Amino acid sequence: MIDRLAKNPLMLAALALVAALIGAGAFWLFQRAVPSSLAAVDRGRMEVVVHDYILAHPEILPEAMQKLQERETAQQQSEAAKVVAANASAILRPVGSAWAGNPKGDVTVVEYFDYNCGYCRASLPTIAQLIASDPQVKVVYRELPILSDESGVAAKLSLAAADQGKFQAFHDALYAGGPLTSESMAAAAKSAGLDMAKASAYAPRARAEISSNLELAHKMGMTGTPSWVIGDKVVSSALPLEELQKAVAAARVKG
Repeated sequence: MIDRLAKNPLMLAALALVAALIGAGAFWLFQRAVPSSLAAVDRGRMEVVVHDYILAHPEILPEAMQKLQERETAQQQSEAAKVVAANASAILRPVGSAWAGNPKGDVTVVEYFDYNCGYCRASLPTIAQLIASDPQVKVVYRELPILSDESGVAAKLSLAAADQGKFQAFHDALYAGGPLTSESMAAAAKSAGLDMAKASAYAPRARAEISSNLELAHKMGMTGTPSWVIGDKVVSSALPLEELQKAVAAARVKG
């Protein structure tokens, strides 16, 4: 549809006026689609064209915007894939024991999560099902505490637990402890057998890890938690098991 627009100045002129009438989203589309050489098109003529053409072809604007959205999404994925390739070690290599599944799996699924995120909590059984259904998958957990101050405290404790080889025990205990509070975090740390003196000493490294995660998440275009890196694909959304499996299969094919 964009190609058709580019070949028809009157259609582009119509799109210009529609953009002005219906708002910023369409204006953004017009800027991307219309060459500057059409700037001098007479406004009165545009109004006539828009009246006739849009009434005859009301599907043109949503079609064009859908096409443009698809191109923008593809471009965003391309840029994210470049970030993943350039920072593979920082993304794919877990901190200590912050991983599950097959340590030598042929596909690594990286989850960026926040302990205060309800969608992350809801993803727990999905991750377990993915690991159970695919013995060649490795899951790496990366802290992305963005929702609250408690998120940051929990992330530091979780990283300290990973450093001590106790990530899964802490992870499970904290999620099982209900809402994220100082009391639930302390109880999870005790349940996992976390050495708090070592955890305190590890704090600077935990802060550096979290800072790195936040920076890379921004570069990859992540918009919330949970977010996933699967192969070279980045997704910011809770995903059902079927979608995770499809992404793993696609990554496996790319190899």
